[in-house]
Amino acid sequence: MSNLKTLDERTSKAEKDAKAIEEEIDKLCKEDLSHVADPRLVKLLSENEKLRHRLAILENAIKVESSSANQESKISRKRPHLITDINSIEGTVCIVDELKKVFEIAITSAYPDLDDPPVVITLSGNNPKFGDYQCNSAMPISQLLKAKNVKTNPREVANNILNKMPLTPLIERIEVAGAGFLNIYLNKAFAEHVLKCILQFGVKPPPVKKEKVIVDFSSPNIAKEMHVGHLRSTIIGDSICRVLEFLNHDVLRLNHLGDWGTQFGMLIAHLQEKFPDYKTHSPPISDLQAFYKESKKRFDEDEEFKKRAYSCVVQLQSGQPDFIAAWKLICEVSRKEFQKIYDRLNINIIDRGESFYQSRMDAVVKELKEKGFLEEDEGRLIMWGNSESHEGIPLTVVKSDGGYTYDTSDLTAIKQRVEEEKGDRFIYVTDAGQYTHFMTIDACARRAGIFKNGQKIEHVGFGVVLGEDKKKFKTRSGDTVKLIELLDEGLKRALDKLVEKGRDKVLTPDELKKAQEAVAYGCIKYADLSHNRINDYVFSFDKMLDDKGNTAVYLLYALTRIRSIARTAQISESKLLEEAKTSGFKLAHESEWKLGKVLLRFPEIILKVANDLYLHSLCEYLYEISSTFTEFYDKCYCVEKDKNGQIVNIFYERLMLCEVTAKIMEKCLDILGIKTVSKM
Repeated sequence: MSNLKTLDERTSKAEKDAKAIEEEIDKLCKEDLSHVADPRLVKLLSENEKLRHRLAILENAIKVESSSANQESKISRKRPHLITDINSIEGTVCIVDELKKVFEIAITSAYPDLDDPPVVITLSGNNPKFGDYQCNSAMPISQLLKAKNVKTNPREVANNILNKMPLTPLIERIEVAGAGFLNIYLNKAFAEHVLKCILQFGVKPPPVKKEKVIVDFSSPNIAKEMHVGHLRSTIIGDSICRVLEFLNHDVLRLNHLGDWGTQFGMLIAHLQEKFPDYKTHSPPISDLQAFYKESKKRFDEDEEFKKRAYSCVVQLQSGQPDFIAAWKLICEVSRKEFQKIYDRLNINIIDRGESFYQSRMDAVVKELKEKGFLEEDEGRLIMWGNSESHEGIPLTVVKSDGGYTYDTSDLTAIKQRVEEEKGDRFIYVTDAGQYTHFMTIDACARRAGIFKNGQKIEHVGFGVVLGEDKKKFKTRSGDTVKLIELLDEGLKRALDKLVEKGRDKVLTPDELKKAQEAVAYGCIKYADLSHNRINDYVFSFDKMLDDKGNTAVYLLYALTRIRSIARTAQISESKLLEEAKTSGFKLAHESEWKLGKVLLRFPEIILKVANDLYLHSLCEYLYEISSTFTEFYDKCYCVEKDKNGQIVNIFYERLMLCEVTAKIMEKCLDILGIKTVSKM
């Protein structure tokens, strides 16, 4: 009996304990900790309650601010200004940009509650049934609406956009196709008017906001010859400048010469010993490469000479007049040699070497020290782009011996370009291997407060020039190819090509010389620019001088043929303008309309290149113009002749199209730095 009583008591106690545990679990689930008698917990609970209250206030403030911002965005969102009258156009029009404005209005009208809805306009491709351009916004807008629990599909979205389209003279019609693509067909009357404007007023740039752009390119080293490695930077940099100048930007072309450093000590020491009268008689050191090698050999082998070289560096950096005079003489000899190449390639550039920034470096280093940006590392002073993660490689701002480095020079240069030159864009054209260096300069400039309001370095990197063996381009002896010798070889091969085609028999000596130079330098430039600059490319004169395919020779021949059509018919440009005023500019044949639409894309190609700095896009466009013109010329007579070769009919509208084609091709070639000739 006693055992049964004990069992009841234990059962009752267990039930009470279980109930207590259930109640405690229930309280814990409800975050009720009042049953825990611990003053530390009471304090934490009180602080937690305060934090919850503050969080609720902040969340509410964010909702209010977000709602206010959305309202302001809707109120301040300006309706884009559209072209409403064809006759108001007097120059070129970027069709893609204008279509984006048109569809922005339609999309925001159809879906006013969407913030910054995507406006996606693309070229349709070669199939006419898909229109000339496409708006592909319906799919992403459909996804945005689904995220807001709005049931819809891309085709329904496309139809809603179509119903809200504003009137525009650019578009003839729009069709909804497939899963919601909006196929856009251009208005032929609009195209004819724009092409007539080009005929009358020339190739004008599309309007853009003017900026100060600094382009750093070429950058050879004093006392060393320019080699094939400098070719890409020089050609690409010049063409980038030409694009930006065409758009009326204020472009500063800078040649960041390597004209300062310890190597000048050995050059000056060698100059003083070899030509002691250098101050009164200009020494015959036109072959600076040989002079440099001589001084370097002595520096490496002669300890006494090495000591004198170091002494010369100290005297130079302290501004001693005789040493400054020797340094200037060496720099001037180099500059004259560089200029010979720049003249032949028609390159304009302002020399501003590392020496220009020497006086500014002390102030920059002092400022970086005072602001705590520099860290000591094994005796040198370094700067990280990210002071917390220490990712990548730091800049060495001051060496352990107290001297400055290329890093110091480049950081000082960017500060000068921001603060003194008031630059908006900062473009550096160097080999792809220097990308990390310039991104570190960019990060340090940002950290130091030099860059503001989204300013940044734009590094235009490029690959290596390869020989036909797919190895780094060298001479047979393994030396670096000198640029002057490469240009001479180009001239020789260009002349051989022209003679092979019998052009020496039909051209005057002056015309032949102009054609030779245009082909030689043009083929070298175009071979470089027509490749995606990031990739390595094979240097081959045989391929460059081929008159078939996407080469400068083919394009120059194509242009001279186009120019010869009106010349053969003895129709002047003024006569074409007269005809355009009386009969207008018509694109009647399908091939005429196809060529016209290609020509209309010139502004969008130029704006794309000015933005992404990839010049092969312009080369591809130029080749497309030429190919489309050939198709047009094969199908459409411009001048009709009888069996005796006598002209019986002239199609002026087609000659007008020839003239506009030639004008746009000439402008493209000019932007690429390629000279054109009237006869080849």
